[in-house]
Amino acid sequence: MSSPQPDPRPDAGGPLPRASQNGQASAPGSPLGLHRVLEPAGVLPQAAWRLDPRPAIWPDEVRVSVRRLNLDAASFRQLQEAHEGKPDRIRAAVLEIIRTRGKMQNPVTGSGGMLTGVVDEAGPRSPLGLTAGDEIATLVSLSLTPLAITDGLARWDARSEQVPCEGHAILFGRSIAARLPDDLPAGLALSVMDVCGAPALTHRVVAAAASERPVVVILGAAGKSGSLSAAAARRAGAGTIIGVVPHEAEAELLRDTVAADGEHGLVDEVVIADARDPVGVSSAIASAGGPAAVTVVCVDVAGCEGGAILSTAQGGTIIFFSMATSFSAAALGAEGVAAYLTMLVGNGYVPGHAELALELIRTEPGVRGMFQRRIDEHSADQDSAGQDGARQDGARQDGAHQESAHHDSNDRNGE
Repeated sequence: MSSPQPDPRPDAGGPLPRASQNGQASAPGSPLGLHRVLEPAGVLPQAAWRLDPRPAIWPDEVRVSVRRLNLDAASFRQLQEAHEGKPDRIRAAVLEIIRTRGKMQNPVTGSGGMLTGVVDEAGPRSPLGLTAGDEIATLVSLSLTPLAITDGLARWDARSEQVPCEGHAILFGRSIAARLPDDLPAGLALSVMDVCGAPALTHRVVAAAASERPVVVILGAAGKSGSLSAAAARRAGAGTIIGVVPHEAEAELLRDTVAADGEHGLVDEVVIADARDPVGVSSAIASAGGPAAVTVVCVDVAGCEGGAILSTAQGGTIIFFSMATSFSAAALGAEGVAAYLTMLVGNGYVPGHAELALELIRTEPGVRGMFQRRIDEHSADQDSAGQDGARQDGARQDGAHQESAHHDSNDRNGE
């Protein structure tokens, strides 16, 4: 009787498939990454509880040396709230998720984020067109990307979604990645590419109705995905754009931002409202020129489904981009108020999405300024935290014991 053939799928602590001298597995893998799923068997990597992140690659895989993670907004907010904003606890929680799951997938929100890095090795059968040394951003979620971290996240202050780090990640044959542009700072490019699916799908939906000059509502219009979506809606032929924000500071930011044509603002009307208050937000939008033909939900907090439904006209379309969205609440909520709507899940991928988003950030100085403002604010927070730490170290040397707390004031209602 012949001995059984080894299972080509890696398992924890077990051998990888037959490997060539350069460390690549010689057995064929799945372009969907099924061979990296450890448990439960038979599911796609995103649905898996645990993936195999070991560095030896299959012929159609790419190994990336990771430089930075970008946690999605809903996940980062949940981690902050669950751990009371304490950096050490947030950092430890992220490390534990990656260690136990072989990927960064928040078990509460189910979401991940994306990363930037440098291609370390590309398998000979990889269809991604990448070569060693390419600086890239992954355009697939960390929730399905095998990932290992080697530096303990020592350089991350845990006050921003962007996480400088060292480690490696694995891309499959069906993964998506883009080379980082040479003309934009890496941090800015990462912020833009993290949300590039939002403006691309918004552009497509608004363009389909452009002949009617539709009213477009953006919930969370001062955030990353919201501001890009507003710019995309304008270019696609929106008639009126209504931006919804939670407080006056973001309202002023929107009012001061001018579109690239120099004739319009980024939005035409600004509404200050709590997107979680269905009647309040829909009434405010109606007073500003609604209801909407197209509503784009970019907020990163739960409970905004009802407001989006009531703010959208019969026959209209809602695009949900937030990972905080309850899609059962959206479906049942629309049914409960007899709303005849098309509701789309913004899944983060539209053909050409990275190119469109980068083009917007290059040609819309107002939007670029909003992005840069957030980056600068975080840099200032880091500097302040470093100075506080230095003062505390000095106080400890003098025998004094001090306690300080950091409170993130940027509690925005958008990404």
